[in-house]
Amino acid sequence: MMESRIKRLATTLMDATTDKDPLVQEQIYNALCYLGESEPEEILNACDEYLRQHDKLAYPHRVIILKAMETVVKDNIGLLEKSTAKVVIFLASNEMTKSKEVIRDWQQAASNVLVAVGQRFINKVMEEVLTKFQPGILPHYFVMQTFANLSVSNVFGMVPFLNSILGTMLPMLGMAKQDHMKSVFCYALQHFSESIQEYLANLDKAPDPTVRKDTFSNEIFSAYEVLFNSWLQHREAKLRLAVVEALGPMSYLMPSEKLEEQLPKLIPGILALYKKHTEAFYISKSLCQILEASVNIGSRSLDVQLDPLLGTLHPQICAPADPSVPLTVKNHTEVLRCFTVLACSFPDRVLAFLLPKLESSNERTRVGTLLIMRQIINSAPSQMEIKKPFILSSMKLPLQDSNNKVKRAVVQVISAMAHHGYLEQPGGEAMLEFLVRQCALPSEPQPKKQLPDADDLASDSVQSISINTLFLLSTTVDRMNNVLWPYLLEFVTPIQFTNALTPLCKSLMYLATKKQEEGENASLIRYDLNANLPSPYALTTRLLVVSSQPYSGECRGAAALRLLGVLHYSVHPALDQLWSKKVPLLVEHVEENTESSLSQKEWEEKLLLFLQETLVAVSDNTWICHFVTEMCRQLNSYNGFVLEKNFLYKCIGTTLGACAIKDLVQKQLQELLETARYHEEAEREGLASCFGICAINHLEETLAKLEDFVRSDVFKKSVGLFSIFKDRSDNEVEKIKSTLILCYGYVAVYAPKELVLSRIEADILKNIFQYFNTKDLTLKLCLIRSICMISQAIYNGVKCGDFIFSRKAELVAQMVEFIKAEPLEAMRTPVRQRAMITCTYLVILEPHLSDPDRTELMDTCLAGVLALPPLEPGKEREESGGDALPKEMLYGDTISALKDLLKSLLQRNLTPHGLQDMFAHLGPWIKSNKEHERQRAVEVSAALLDFYLSKLNVSTVIPFYNLGVLIALFSPRCSDSLASVRQHAVDCVYCLLYIQLCYEGFARDHRDEMVEGLKALKKGLEEPDFTVLFHTCNNIAMVIGKRVPPDQLMSLLLAMFEGLADPDKNCSRAATVMINSLLKERGGVLQEKVPDIMSIIHSKLEEVDEEHIRKAAQQTVYILASQHKSVVVSSLLGSALPFDSHTCAMWRSLATEPALTSQILEQLLEKVNRDVPYKESKCFLLGSGAERIATPLPLAATCALYEIMSAPESGAAVLGLYPPLFVTLLLRVSCTVGVQLPKNLQSRERRSSSHGLAPRSLHPCSRAVETLKVMLARGGSEEVARAVGNAGGWDLMASPERHHDGVAALAGAMARHAGPRLPLIVKNLIPTLSSVFDSQRITTTAFLAELLNSNVVNDLMLLETVMDNMTGRQKDACTLVRMLALRGLGNIASGSPEKVRKHGAKLLASMVNGMDDKDDPHNLVALEAMSSLSKLLDHVEERDIQSMLLHIAIRIRPFFDSEQPDLRQSSIVLFGNLSRFSEGNCEVFFEQILNGLVTLLLHLQDPKPEVVRACKFALRMCGPNMGCEGLCDMFLNHLREERSLHYGEFMNNVCKHLMQSYPEMLNRLILTNLFYFKSNWVDIRAAAPMFIGFLVLHVDEEHCQQVDLDQLISALNLLLKDPVPAVRVKVAETLGRLVRIL
Repeated sequence: MMESRIKRLATTLMDATTDKDPLVQEQIYNALCYLGESEPEEILNACDEYLRQHDKLAYPHRVIILKAMETVVKDNIGLLEKSTAKVVIFLASNEMTKSKEVIRDWQQAASNVLVAVGQRFINKVMEEVLTKFQPGILPHYFVMQTFANLSVSNVFGMVPFLNSILGTMLPMLGMAKQDHMKSVFCYALQHFSESIQEYLANLDKAPDPTVRKDTFSNEIFSAYEVLFNSWLQHREAKLRLAVVEALGPMSYLMPSEKLEEQLPKLIPGILALYKKHTEAFYISKSLCQILEASVNIGSRSLDVQLDPLLGTLHPQICAPADPSVPLTVKNHTEVLRCFTVLACSFPDRVLAFLLPKLESSNERTRVGTLLIMRQIINSAPSQMEIKKPFILSSMKLPLQDSNNKVKRAVVQVISAMAHHGYLEQPGGEAMLEFLVRQCALPSEPQPKKQLPDADDLASDSVQSISINTLFLLSTTVDRMNNVLWPYLLEFVTPIQFTNALTPLCKSLMYLATKKQEEGENASLIRYDLNANLPSPYALTTRLLVVSSQPYSGECRGAAALRLLGVLHYSVHPALDQLWSKKVPLLVEHVEENTESSLSQKEWEEKLLLFLQETLVAVSDNTWICHFVTEMCRQLNSYNGFVLEKNFLYKCIGTTLGACAIKDLVQKQLQELLETARYHEEAEREGLASCFGICAINHLEETLAKLEDFVRSDVFKKSVGLFSIFKDRSDNEVEKIKSTLILCYGYVAVYAPKELVLSRIEADILKNIFQYFNTKDLTLKLCLIRSICMISQAIYNGVKCGDFIFSRKAELVAQMVEFIKAEPLEAMRTPVRQRAMITCTYLVILEPHLSDPDRTELMDTCLAGVLALPPLEPGKEREESGGDALPKEMLYGDTISALKDLLKSLLQRNLTPHGLQDMFAHLGPWIKSNKEHERQRAVEVSAALLDFYLSKLNVSTVIPFYNLGVLIALFSPRCSDSLASVRQHAVDCVYCLLYIQLCYEGFARDHRDEMVEGLKALKKGLEEPDFTVLFHTCNNIAMVIGKRVPPDQLMSLLLAMFEGLADPDKNCSRAATVMINSLLKERGGVLQEKVPDIMSIIHSKLEEVDEEHIRKAAQQTVYILASQHKSVVVSSLLGSALPFDSHTCAMWRSLATEPALTSQILEQLLEKVNRDVPYKESKCFLLGSGAERIATPLPLAATCALYEIMSAPESGAAVLGLYPPLFVTLLLRVSCTVGVQLPKNLQSRERRSSSHGLAPRSLHPCSRAVETLKVMLARGGSEEVARAVGNAGGWDLMASPERHHDGVAALAGAMARHAGPRLPLIVKNLIPTLSSVFDSQRITTTAFLAELLNSNVVNDLMLLETVMDNMTGRQKDACTLVRMLALRGLGNIASGSPEKVRKHGAKLLASMVNGMDDKDDPHNLVALEAMSSLSKLLDHVEERDIQSMLLHIAIRIRPFFDSEQPDLRQSSIVLFGNLSRFSEGNCEVFFEQILNGLVTLLLHLQDPKPEVVRACKFALRMCGPNMGCEGLCDMFLNHLREERSLHYGEFMNNVCKHLMQSYPEMLNRLILTNLFYFKSNWVDIRAAAPMFIGFLVLHVDEEHCQQVDLDQLISALNLLLKDPVPAVRVKVAETLGRLVRIL
């Protein structure tokens, strides 16, 4: 009986294999495997029987069953009986061979079953399969494949059969005509050969250790003859590859003499396949196996095959491997293995073949050859040992190759050579030089992306691999230490290896440190043994110079300095202590900074100081002479390295300064002048700085050499001392002059001041003045710069007044001429900037400039800078005369230079008169109508005033007579259209007021609170915000009023008033301060013309829509209304609707004073209530329906109320009228829901909106809601408005469908935040409950119902009143009112729970009546009754509920499966709450729980989250009443509200507890689940069979009989045809589990 049930279950599953969904098929397979775990024998037999009986079942479905059988066999192989194994073997054998045609999936599945059984029952499998393998009859394809796979999976079991199999198979080879049969024979022979090899390799573990290779040799050879002689020639490519794959392993087993005999044919035959197949991996792999087999037998005939082998294999490596095609990479590996085999046996022949290929013109050939060379250097070291010189000499040509792929391959070969001692041989140095050259290749910051077949690689790819290789050779290959050191030093100084310096220095550093550790410090560099090494002077110069740009070339500075530090003893023995201390500090400084943070000037100063200290430490004139000579020798090497060459000049100057031999100094200076490249700016700078630094210690010699230079006929192209210049062009001569002049400037700056001052006019200026008459830009700039340096030198060298610079005025005039000569339409050169900087230093010097000269200088500079056109956007650079400067930076630097010059001039006359004089020149520019001129002028002014204030030192109290004039100049600019002008204008006013305070006698550090307030306003002036500007101007006006005489203040204010018409509207803002003051004082005279004034104000607001004008108008309206409120209100109500922004502003002005505002609000409330809120009119287009049209006066009054109450000042008035305002506006909202605008207003609103005139919607309901919101906010109930808004209540209130929800949100917020206001509000609202209008009854009921949700009604003694009114609404004609009344009664549970017991019977009766409401087609009242009852249950007397408990439970049960989610949720929640009252009716209610349990558990998969939460709650509540502690704990823990649920795992545990506690309920639970097999919800349809599956998984055997298995399987079978795959998956899973109850 048991067996037949399992069979039936398995049959049901196997019937379902026809399902087309892959997931369902997978689950059926899993279910069969699950059954097989329980009863492997029965399931295998059932599968056998099913497949035999369903002979016509299509093969895809048979495959599922066969795969399940394979898994069951694999998992239970140790448990299978022989009899079952026989059955399975027989079935699989038949399935595999049933069709003569090859049907791969089906027959493969059957074959796999045989292979699985063969793991233990190899003899039985072979016994069966050999029956299908008869001599003389061609076997089935999968018979041979099964043999092959068995030989792999069970080597020791299968090899003993192979001799007989081979014996039977050999004659069949000739019978195989079809390609697929030939292929499978090859597949079998390949795997047989591999198995035999494995068997022979593990004879110690084999069952028969007597087996030998020759046991199979003859058969393998016979098979070989067929495969090689016949099948290998076949036209089908796949077959040829199958043959080749077999021949490789077979070659190991062939008789040695036969293999030797076949090699002359075999190898050419294999090689020929390369031409026929694009995919060469299998050929190469087989060839390698054949070659290894040949070498193993010591073949003599391989020698003859060598040339064709090499000729064929070589191109395989030369074709680049594609990494995206793994087989091409594997093929490369196999071919390289072939070369290893051949190189070990025939080293001479292989090299003779390979090395000439290095000279090929084909790049791929060269690269491929180098790859092979690397392979054999690494893999055949002993055979290559004596060939090293020959190989090295052959590498000469590749070292000269320019192709990057070849270079990279050469680097890889060099790496291999280094490891095997090649580079220690003669010729190794050439390899190393090549490596260093590759390290020096230029880096490309972002190399272009290379295509896979690109002919060349990016050079930095070669550079990168070369750098890595050099470092690895230096640090990891010990035998390379003596090869690399000190040889690598030869590459440090040549300029062509600059890019390689970083890796070179790192490697040398490592090698030197290692040498030092070995005790070779003193003899670190043996010049006696290495004649080609650079001298210590050359090394020091080179490493010091490259360190000047420390972050170039992968941070070469730190590497060069570290190497320099290690070499200290070799440079000079005296440097040990100094360099050991100083070099690490320099390295640390580089590493602590970045390229952006390092100050280049500071860094160079550190290096030059280090050089000075080095020269002092050495103190050897001979050494210093050699050193400076070497520096000068290296100068030309740095052509093209501008920055490094410039620094080298400074080093030369420093070293010459330390040189005591005067003749040598002059000789070197002469050489420098003769060899300099004057056309390069950096060279001119470098040479001049060299002369300047040299002059520190050799002023006489330096000036003498420059004097010789001037006196020579250099510039006349005559032959003389400087005859080297005779062939220079005119342009070059100008550059030489520029350098000469620059040299003088640097000499003046650097030379000792006590020596140089006396020489300035006599020796230096004398030689400079003759070149002023020039148009050459370079010469002009050098002249300006040199004069500037001379001026600085005089200023820094003496105290003011001690030195009279007689030629000062002449030089200033020359600078002015330079500035005038510059074009005004653009700034192309830095001439202006540098000339002004020079003048800044000149004007400080004595004597004073005359007034005309001073005026000329100021006017020229102001015109030359302020009038320049603004920068053109997007144009960054302007090139002229060799200078290419970013324009923005040039403009900024020029403005700064102008400021510094004007400060310098002001410093000479630091008085009010001097200040007035300065602004006499600046005034026109400050008032300019061009923005860029104003901006620059005010910026300069702010800087000057700040400077004046900082330098001011008042000794006596005197009047600042021009304060008013200057304030008038700047204060309007505080509202300029340009933010920067506004900022600087405030600064100007700020400084002027403090200057005034200083002149009044206050200390300069005194701080005035009001003036300081101006500074705080600057931040707000960045953006043109009216409020901030108004505040700023107001503060300025207050300060001015206190600091300036009244007549001046009035003049200023009048000017601002006139400024209202200023086209720059921002500037007119400053005038509004005074305008508002005047209007306040003069309001009384306007009494008689109020309507006209109102009209004029409105028109002015339309004309000039500016904020300050609007504010002034609002103030005017307030003044008028305080005297004529009725006229003003009537006038404004007569304005057209919708109110435009100007009318709104005028309304808001009426909120200023509370008493006035209250009177106006009362007038408006009276107007809202006077007229009906709407009129009904028939809409003929819509048939007999009517639409409601708003009346205009209440609408206008509502809008006016909104505008007044939106002003913050109205708060006090609103508070006084809170209850009438609230009730009126709430009822106004109620009356306007769904009400339309009159037609004329609709069209006007659309028109206004299209012109942007209407700031807000005029829709009656929206207006009423917005007005109510603003009333609450202004009446101190901001929290109410915010709470309603957060709950979305305002939007709901305007919705006809959800209006009552919005009202409820309002009521709740009022109860929470405005309780004391409620008694009067409730009193006014209750009469509307009997209104004839549904809308009013709904609004009032909703409001009062929600109030009951709060305890505040109880506290205010309102509970009974409101509750009675709600009870009275139960018979209301409106369904919504009845529903809201029930909601209100239910709310008492949360609002006043202590009152529920008192009124419990009354409340419960109301709820039960609600559930039985007959006029409730959509169950709205019933839903509310259930929700409210759930809330009340916590607080009612138990006796009140007991009597109706069962009635309620039965009444709500149908709602569990309602299509409406809210009904499902409420009924389930109520059921959970009812369970608490089940103690008195324990058994009766327990029955109800059992009736609902399956439903609740299944609805945990409900599509609605709120229903899922309700189910969780109900189950938690029911748990304690179920009498099962484990189940109760599970419900409480796993069904917590916030916890996510793993449904499958949860149901598994639930069913476990159910079957432990209520096993007799099994059938009842299953039948209830069967009902849900037809559910409309997919997840519940899927959950129901899963529920059943878990139940049967955990039921005890003794309770299985209660299940009607036929009914269950039939139902599951039917559900197995469900259209949704997820359902079918669960059904299949459950079917597998039914094995538990069979």
